[in-house]
Amino acid sequence: MKLSIITVCYNSASTIRDTIESVFSQDYCDIEYIVVDGGSKDGTQAIVESYGERISRFISEPDKGLYDAMNKGVALATGDVIGILNSDDFYEDSTSVSSVVKAFERHSESDVVFGDVVFVNAPDLQKVTRFYRGNRFAPWKLRFGWMPPHPATFIRKSAYTDVGLYSLKYRISADYEFFVRLFMVQRLKYSYLDKVLVRMRSGGASTAGLKSSLKLNMEIVEACRANGVYTNLPLLLLKLPFKLYELRKRPKN
Repeated sequence: MKLSIITVCYNSASTIRDTIESVFSQDYCDIEYIVVDGGSKDGTQAIVESYGERISRFISEPDKGLYDAMNKGVALATGDVIGILNSDDFYEDSTSVSSVVKAFERHSESDVVFGDVVFVNAPDLQKVTRFYRGNRFAPWKLRFGWMPPHPATFIRKSAYTDVGLYSLKYRISADYEFFVRLFMVQRLKYSYLDKVLVRMRSGGASTAGLKSSLKLNMEIVEACRANGVYTNLPLLLLKLPFKLYELRKRPKN
């Protein structure tokens, strides 16, 4: 099984080396690594180019945002399965990808495999501040604001053919809208992998504060309704106690 891993970046010089090194540290050999840069001005391009041909494809050009860059990466991917690893995230250990491959082999009917992520803050990247488990996900929970952790989600290339790409209509929640189409419209099959796959730095667009959170939830309501799934802001607020629990929960060592 060939895996395509896509990293999208823009002015990520301070973090992208960790991301790239975590991909190259994987013990699975058949990996196509694609980096899509939005025209960085801070030295990101030089860092990526320093890896030479170890990076399968590298493009750097202006884009229409994060999800446009993801779509470019998906279009370039030739693997059987695609994973997206953001430029401030990195794989938890060297077995992340091989564990995903084994999960697909065990569950050959699955179009999607996802695991868990942990959140960290600089300067201590070893200290977990939040544990985001994927085991509580079920498609019906999308109307309550639950989705699998996107960086720990791997999707067959054929599923993108069935579902389409990420919508550029949504600035923060295009991945959420994509999951609505994936699981509630197309009803594709998935498997959960009980393993932390990715370590994420806090502070992304979806976790950048109250204003960003409100924007995210308003987009989720719009994304659900656009696909015939009813929800509203009060329903989405029901997940808050569970989010607070994630701040206390820690993965087992």
